[in-house]
Amino acid sequence: MAAERAVVELGVLIYSGAQMAAVHGLTDLFGVANRIGAEYQVEQLPLLRVSHWQVEAGGLPQRVFASHPGADVPLTAILVPPAIGEFSEQQAPPALLQWLREQHAGGAVLGGVCIGSIMLARSGLLDGRCATTHWASAESFAVRFPAVRLEADKPIVDDGDLITTAGLMAWSELGLRLVERLLGPSIAASTARFLVIEHRDSASQCGSNFAPILNHGDGAILRVQHWLQGSGAVDVSVPEMARQAGLEERTFLRRFRCATGLKPTEYCQHLRVGKARQMLEFTNSTIDHIAWTVGYQDPSAFRALFKKVAGFTPSDYRHRFGANSAGIRN
Repeated sequence: MAAERAVVELGVLIYSGAQMAAVHGLTDLFGVANRIGAEYQVEQLPLLRVSHWQVEAGGLPQRVFASHPGADVPLTAILVPPAIGEFSEQQAPPALLQWLREQHAGGAVLGGVCIGSIMLARSGLLDGRCATTHWASAESFAVRFPAVRLEADKPIVDDGDLITTAGLMAWSELGLRLVERLLGPSIAASTARFLVIEHRDSASQCGSNFAPILNHGDGAILRVQHWLQGSGAVDVSVPEMARQAGLEERTFLRRFRCATGLKPTEYCQHLRVGKARQMLEFTNSTIDHIAWTVGYQDPSAFRALFKKVAGFTPSDYRHRFGANSAGIRN
């Protein structure tokens, strides 16, 4: 009998003037991530339940929507979407700010987009912490909240339990950052690709997910890229790649690098490391077995290459992003 998946609840705040496009967009984004996560069929991955919390007249939020039924669980994260207009005191009554402080004290990650960053600053939780906000309000923010270490030049500041983003449309980046923490960088990257949105993955901390250049217009090289993707770049050689392209070897090497920006050997290394990352995230295979599966007979050489590309050793990467360590990753 299959084990029941853990439920992680992500609350989205609806306050006066909140941008409803962000509220519904975040709901859809997490829904897409759930569907992609289910395709991996990894029981340890949690189900993301999205709830909407409407701020009532007294300032206390009430849950008015949940994407999935089930018993109440503590909120893992609360997201404060942006608003189109300027921030007003009425948008952050004392009862709401106290509720945010209590949720944070209970272990919830708080994320603010644009004006949402101002609301988190009003709560006092950003005092002594790094944060960002919309460029148009950066000067007034710095004057009003001198205890916050404002980094207005950054589009997102992930300070572990407090995440702030700068632009009105940056709710997507906030959502993807949480998907990455909860479901892993591969699912976050796949969610971004499905939605055709940019993702500054914190895999920049661990080497970004490889996104090969495919729109270069060289049909022969593209044919080889598709062949490599299908084979996982295992047991391939430059002469064989040149044969697949129908080119003389020296011509192939020149055109491949011109089209992709990488030497064929470098390109294959990125593909193999990408496959290894997925296996480390979603399987319990030993690192030696993963090395062999992706084409490395020498596990030591694989470990050295993986660390060079990903910035972590394979075991550290699994500890940080593996499904067995699912949960919010600070």
